[in-house]
Amino acid sequence: MRLKDKIVITDASCFITLDKIEGLNLLHSLYKQVITTPEIAAKFGKRLPAWVDVKSVLNRDLLYDYAETIDIGEASAMALATEISADLLIIDDAKARRFAKKLELNIIGTIGIILSAKLNGIIPAVKPYIIKIQQTNFRISDLLTSQILKEAGE
Repeated sequence: MRLKDKIVITDASCFITLDKIEGLNLLHSLYKQVITTPEIAAKFGKRLPAWVDVKSVLNRDLLYDYAETIDIGEASAMALATEISADLLIIDDAKARRFAKKLELNIIGTIGIILSAKLNGIIPAVKPYIIKIQQTNFRISDLLTSQILKEAGE
């Protein structure tokens, strides 16, 4: 399946970080449909672009079950991803990523989005985006930075 055919669910950290570095449109360029939940939209705190669909989790029991382990926003993203069989979940928090893996959800992080944008010819380089991200409160290890730059051929 091509990236542009994928339906993705994203957590707040991806929206927040990409917004801070003026990279929010990367999501729209990469994916067919970008979906989030009302809980995440509220956490983002700004109006989301029109191309982001906001959908509520119908199975509230599943949502509350997940929320016993992880943040309500992350729980809502995972519950919705499970409910609609999303192709990909964009999530950055380490604990939430471990939980998503236990649920066998396909995950990627914000840095992975930037790498995908480079590999798909949407941006010419990842390094300028990494530098901008390092100037925010988003934590990225030196090891991950090196790995991403190597994968990007930079």
